[in-house]
Amino acid sequence: MRKDILVAVVFVVALIAAAIASMTPKPLGLDAPAGVFSAGRAMVDDRVIAKAPHPVGSPANYAVRDYLTARMTQLGLSPQIQRVDAFQELASKEPLVIGGVVENIIGVLPGKDRSAPALALMAHYDSVPGSPGAADDAAGVSAALEVMRILKAEGTPARDVVLLLTDGEEAGLLGATAFFQSHPLAGRIGFVINMESRGGGGQANMFETSAANGAVIDMFRRVSTSPTSSSLTVYLYKQLPNDTDFTVPRKAGIAGMNYAFIARQFDYHSPVSTPENLSQGSVQHLGDQVLATAREVAFAPALPGKTPDKVYANTIGSHLLAYPPLAGWGVLALTLALVALGAWRARQVDAFAWPDVAKGAGAALYLLLTSATLLMLARRITGAGFGFYEQAKLLANVHLWELALLVVGIGALLFSAAAVGRGRMRLAAAGLALLAGLLCTAVSGWNLIGLGVGGAGAVVALLAFGRPAGVAGTWTGVLALAFLAALALQIMAPTAAFLIAWPLGIAALAGAISAMGTWRPVAVPVVVAVLAALALQWVLSFAHGVFIGIDMVEIQALFVWLAALLLWPLIQADPEETRPRTVALIVLLVGFALVGLVRVIPPWSARHPQPAIVAYVVQGATGQAKRFSLAPNPPDWARAALKADGGHIVKDDPPIGWRGAAGGALSAWAKPVNPTPPAVVLNRVIDGSLEVKIVPPPGARAITLDLRPTGKLTDATVNGRPAKILTKPGQWTRIHWQGAAEGVAIGFRAKGPGVIDARYATVTDRWPSDAKPLAKMPAKVSGNAISGSTIVTGEQRFTW
Repeated sequence: MRKDILVAVVFVVALIAAAIASMTPKPLGLDAPAGVFSAGRAMVDDRVIAKAPHPVGSPANYAVRDYLTARMTQLGLSPQIQRVDAFQELASKEPLVIGGVVENIIGVLPGKDRSAPALALMAHYDSVPGSPGAADDAAGVSAALEVMRILKAEGTPARDVVLLLTDGEEAGLLGATAFFQSHPLAGRIGFVINMESRGGGGQANMFETSAANGAVIDMFRRVSTSPTSSSLTVYLYKQLPNDTDFTVPRKAGIAGMNYAFIARQFDYHSPVSTPENLSQGSVQHLGDQVLATAREVAFAPALPGKTPDKVYANTIGSHLLAYPPLAGWGVLALTLALVALGAWRARQVDAFAWPDVAKGAGAALYLLLTSATLLMLARRITGAGFGFYEQAKLLANVHLWELALLVVGIGALLFSAAAVGRGRMRLAAAGLALLAGLLCTAVSGWNLIGLGVGGAGAVVALLAFGRPAGVAGTWTGVLALAFLAALALQIMAPTAAFLIAWPLGIAALAGAISAMGTWRPVAVPVVVAVLAALALQWVLSFAHGVFIGIDMVEIQALFVWLAALLLWPLIQADPEETRPRTVALIVLLVGFALVGLVRVIPPWSARHPQPAIVAYVVQGATGQAKRFSLAPNPPDWARAALKADGGHIVKDDPPIGWRGAAGGALSAWAKPVNPTPPAVVLNRVIDGSLEVKIVPPPGARAITLDLRPTGKLTDATVNGRPAKILTKPGQWTRIHWQGAAEGVAIGFRAKGPGVIDARYATVTDRWPSDAKPLAKMPAKVSGNAISGSTIVTGEQRFTW
């Protein structure tokens, strides 16, 4: 069989296998047996919870609270509501406090031993403004209710099972913070299972654990029916600035697991996150996994203890392989022995040249650098900016976008293998890398990273692609570079080292069998191809997970490189072959043609509408107003909304409290209205301290208050509780507060006279009644976040 046909078959088989491996189970309906999880039963609750957007402090959220309280009463959980104001101080350039009044809903299924550490099933019931939150996190809440129903029907558990439905997660983990800081039950929680989502579909991934997770992973492997998880996701999540409610108990040292599904990213925090668009297969997979672990923890005589972290990941299908990090050294030792065996066998038939090893290492490094630059260029050619709303254009056409990146990666892989095998391609290979780096700047402005990575690729090409190289030495060099990378990971991040070590081990096995690609009975290439297909579907599955999780497509170069470990003897060109180079260039051109289609094809539809955020911003003291567009690249509808009062559109700074799009916002003059501003006052407290208090107008849901003292203040408090703010004269402190009709008070002490400047903004989730109403929104446009809201702003100065 010709090598190119064999490679094509390997890719097709691997892609099909990866697609099958990522499928969700068939959702069970209302008629499912009572003892199993049913997505159909969970969706009954989801449809009620996600009728409308319900951010913390909104009337819609209070309605959801009442519904959930009634549902938990039906389940016999005797629910109670924990109403409390909570806040967090976040690290930023300037002091930042995020807080508000939250209402957690807490129910308990009593266990046999009421003194034993309890299990908490946790999900949050609030949504972001502008999104019904059918996935985030009505799906988690609905799954938790269905799991609790099953646990209750199975008898009395060994320990209490606490159903904790938190409020204010989207506002800053406020409900979880309040519960674990102040609720009497918090001290009894010994294990937490949290449910989240960051999309509208895909498999539920157990992506985060508590520290020292060895025993937890052993339990997870033993009881889960079709688990999806890896120690890599746990490691990566620790490096990212992302948080969920699970962050709070994890930081408190409580053991547990965190589940989420993240496909269909367009739906995340979007108006189209509706029950109709939610994948019921994802809900089924989430519920199946959580039920299995919750049942085990609830009825087990003891909770999993804390033992050293394990290395673990899915292998084929739902099989989860796990071992101690120390065993990773054994994996590397076996891999090294297999590579040495393959090289020795190649030398026995005089098919191995040591100089080719260096060329192979150079080809692998060139592939890493050049594919990263090409992928970076592809991202910039799309014309989509970087940011939550900017990326929506790509997410609306996500399948074509992922296909384009796949084809570009394959083209880079084929070109690198052709260049080192054929030789005499120094200038062509260097030119491709350097051109890609230059185009990164030409397409989207100065890009030092693109230029640097592309330039480095060009230098490597000049050093590596001279005379033709034999496949045995070259493949050995490719594997040797990967071995060094796996060794470095084993030293620095042993729970992540498997990402390189496992495909490297399969490639080394293929090398040992095939004498590094030189032993050529008919069956040997087929065996190598089978091993490559098995491992390649695993690599593609990981690549897909990273693709949907992180908008940094250059990371995909890592997976292009991992594919090279497996495919190298099947793709390296012979010295006199010209066709592989031609094929590689054609594949690259096809890939960039697909990127061009991503750029020019209109992505917006009723299913994937273009985001718009139009708000009416009013100066509280004068009533002067502007219509603001706060989303990037606003649609025609939003531009028409800005000009509805006859104003001209100009670039503008976003109002206080809104970060806005890169490059600022757009605004236009609007008809003055009669706002009701908040009451902002400076009070002297009976103990001699001072406080700035802001009380929002009726109906306002959110407050932003900025304070800047001119002198040194001490003993700062937020609603009576200590806070590390207002410590530097001349520095602004920002307070975001939600769901508090009674407002928020910032206390402090001052030595002698002083001045404090205040600026504020309040958000009311409706358009001003005395303003010209917004026109009907087209089906291909959606009002996201605070679109349709009124923002009242103002400034005051207080002296004492």
